[in-house]
Amino acid sequence: MRRSLPVMAVGAVAAALAVAGCGSSDDSSSGDTTAATTDTTTASGSASDTLIGSVGPGFDISMAESTVAAGTYTLKVDDQASIHNFHFTGDGVDVATDVSGTGEQMFTVTLKPGTYTYVCDPHSSQMHGTLTVT
Repeated sequence: MRRSLPVMAVGAVAAALAVAGCGSSDDSSSGDTTAATTDTTTASGSASDTLIGSVGPGFDISMAESTVAAGTYTLKVDDQASIHNFHFTGDGVDVATDVSGTGEQMFTVTLKPGTYTYVCDPHSSQMHGTLTVT
């Protein structure tokens, strides 16, 4: 019986370490954003280096962020329809996906304070939005 006590102690320590490793993580470095939150970063863009844009299916165009700090970002666009494009413009920035193409596309953009627009060119009267850069 005495030999089982050290084995049980080692097992308890191992279980405690396993549980500690399963705790919640700090998502501050994950870069994940959702449409319900606003991603505001430092001037260098270091809190989240990725902006998320989406177009389609249907007549939807959006960005996960509505306000960000000036800085350099990767704009990741998920183009889900071959009748739309995602065209992002502003001070020194003019990038777009192809209307006939679909899939994920990435652009490197350097944003300065001001207002940037995103639009589906073929449906610009109903598919558009803005991003504010502070």
